[in-house]
Amino acid sequence: MTVRNGREFLAIPGPTTVPDAVLNAMHRPAIEIYSGDLVGITDACLARLKTVFRTAGNTYIYAANGHGAWEAAVTNVLSRGDTILVLQSGRFAVGWGETAEMLGVRVETLAGGWRHAVDPAAVEARLRQDKGGAIKAVLVVQVDTASGVVNDIPAIRAAMDRAGHGALLMVDTIASLGTMPFEMDAWRVDVAVTGSQKGLMTPPGLGFVAAGPRAAAAHKAAGLRTRYWDWTLRNGELHYQRYCGTPPEHLLFGLHKALDMLLDEGLENAFRRHALLAGAVRRAVAVWAEGGALDFNIVDPARRADSVTTILLREGLDPRPIRDYCEQQCGVVLGVGIGDLSGKALRIAHMGHVNAPMILGTLGTVEVALQALGIPHGKGGVQAAIDWLGGSVPAP
Repeated sequence: MTVRNGREFLAIPGPTTVPDAVLNAMHRPAIEIYSGDLVGITDACLARLKTVFRTAGNTYIYAANGHGAWEAAVTNVLSRGDTILVLQSGRFAVGWGETAEMLGVRVETLAGGWRHAVDPAAVEARLRQDKGGAIKAVLVVQVDTASGVVNDIPAIRAAMDRAGHGALLMVDTIASLGTMPFEMDAWRVDVAVTGSQKGLMTPPGLGFVAAGPRAAAAHKAAGLRTRYWDWTLRNGELHYQRYCGTPPEHLLFGLHKALDMLLDEGLENAFRRHALLAGAVRRAVAVWAEGGALDFNIVDPARRADSVTTILLREGLDPRPIRDYCEQQCGVVLGVGIGDLSGKALRIAHMGHVNAPMILGTLGTVEVALQALGIPHGKGGVQAAIDWLGGSVPAP
């Protein structure tokens, strides 16, 4: 006997739920790619991406996932033999560094573990040691999707400034853009990357890069440039050049609608919605943790992301039965632990096209699973989430 019949809840941190309006926007015939409506859609998407990144720099759209956006960023500003500093706070900055290493870049990793944010003081100390300026770029994620940490990008920029270092600051916003503040120009970020399938509410398959003036200057001397990723080609006059070939039309139709929805809501309102829903999840997890079987992966409450919560299970407790129960018995799909947390954690996403019923339904299902499986947990996690939302979302 199950209670899963009905619409499945997808609570994984990417791909996230795609709005019906976005799916409907994609449900149309292919159109001509050299002129006409598609040119206007491209121009609108590039302009709206500038608004979301908060930049006056150039934005680029690639038929690729976030890993493709990583490669695009690296190849456009670096040369073989350059050295970069990767700031570890989980899996994904390290993964970006691995991409660069395969392209011939020398990679140094500033170790930071999986339960804490990047320490700006450690960044400053390392850059002060680099008297000759060998480090050409610093790579960091704003949110690591695996660990659930949010890094303080302005503090990292300030640390670089105190060190008097000229490295480019390159930030992965794949799990944060559209869900929490990101101010590319105000924070003096030189390169930012993201993907379509998380806060931007579009199916997987599009990667985006934003480039500031220092990145554009570095691009002129970059030795890793290839035709497909190259910004110079994509800055050409022909619409075809924007994609180095056939544009991913139907994903662009969806992106155009998704960006409309995000900007119609208002970025600040979207950030507040994500913060409220993240707060509900955190209050439920805090209650469950009283049973001693599970806890937050990120130790510092201030560094827990508003887009995804990673729940660490005590040693020896397998998360698979919880995940299987939620999916097979109730129709809620939770995220698995990945990387160093494989087989040790669960992840609940609260990003993109998500609202209170979806989050409360997910939390309720997890609490049902904990009870059904006899896993020790504090009772009343869902009630704590309700109390939080009831006290934070005022009546009109």
